[in-house]
Amino acid sequence: MRERVERLASLVREHELDSLVVGDLVRPGDSGPADMVNLRWLSGFTGTSGAAVIRPSEAFFVTDFRYAERAAGGLDGFEIEIAERQLVPALAKLLEGRVGFDDAHTSVRVHGRLAELAGDTVELVPSAGLVEELRRRKDEDELERIRQAARVADEAYERAIAGGLAGRSEAEVAAASAAAMRELGAEPAFPAIVAAGPNGALPHADPSERPIGTGELVVFDIGAELDGYCSDCTRTFAAGEPEPKAREVYELVRAAQEAALAATAPGVDASRVDAAARDRIEEAGHGDEFGHGVGHGVGAEIHEAPRLGKTSEEVLIAGDVVTIEPGVYVKGRFGVRIEDLVAVTGDGYENLSGLPKELRVVD
Repeated sequence: MRERVERLASLVREHELDSLVVGDLVRPGDSGPADMVNLRWLSGFTGTSGAAVIRPSEAFFVTDFRYAERAAGGLDGFEIEIAERQLVPALAKLLEGRVGFDDAHTSVRVHGRLAELAGDTVELVPSAGLVEELRRRKDEDELERIRQAARVADEAYERAIAGGLAGRSEAEVAAASAAAMRELGAEPAFPAIVAAGPNGALPHADPSERPIGTGELVVFDIGAELDGYCSDCTRTFAAGEPEPKAREVYELVRAAQEAALAATAPGVDASRVDAAARDRIEEAGHGDEFGHGVGHGVGAEIHEAPRLGKTSEEVLIAGDVVTIEPGVYVKGRFGVRIEDLVAVTGDGYENLSGLPKELRVVD
């Protein structure tokens, strides 16, 4: 954690800031929201009330009395400040000069209160994305946690489809995958998508009580959260032998996904990876049925930088963990999506998703 603080302090200097506030400052009360991903990544703190102030040469951590003992014993590289009541007044006392704040995770009310208490000598500068910039490049410990989460998802798939698919409801299959993850010591990273037949043409369909029909394609998208890190994977199964057109589209998507994987490497424009899949799909006449980007970053959150799409201006770097997930969605009939989770390495990628991608017919 000390290294992460030092790396962020370097960014504070580069952006000509005197300090940076880190924490999801949504409300000015004496407890914050439970989801403070940037702060947890930076410090290891897992409580619900805390914020950090990072200066070029020192770092402070502010929390309340409930977490005083935990902070004193487990936060390396920080000077600990215990707020008497609310965090915002304690934070304000630590601010000076140009102060960066995360405008994506700070409410207007808290911003106003912080500006009022800090006074006219402090300039609050919108600085969202600095911690996320560092979070993109996963270290080996983070990669191993993501690998383990991906293995859990692979096993959850196997357990969820073990009883077959035809005749079961989408909701039943989704619940089986969530139960399997919990049996394996993880939690779902997001609500599972199980979408059969015409529902599969909706990229983010909610699982319904509709029974899965024999021969239908089933888009099945799950991810596990384990030890603070997420995985994400989609496979499309067939609940019995599908119609020829469905097989044709499946093979198209599989080829498009392989093309995008082949383009994945450090130094490659994210838009180029998207184009590798999209060009295949457009050439086959299904361009209008692929409406989302080819992927996104995954780590402490299920969606994070970089974004892989047509208009993305980002460039892949070693340490990125991203999804590669083209799809074709034929309205009223079926959908196909194939998604792998991959880590960008020094010379290509490592595929973290272990399930095969040949169309699997589940009786």
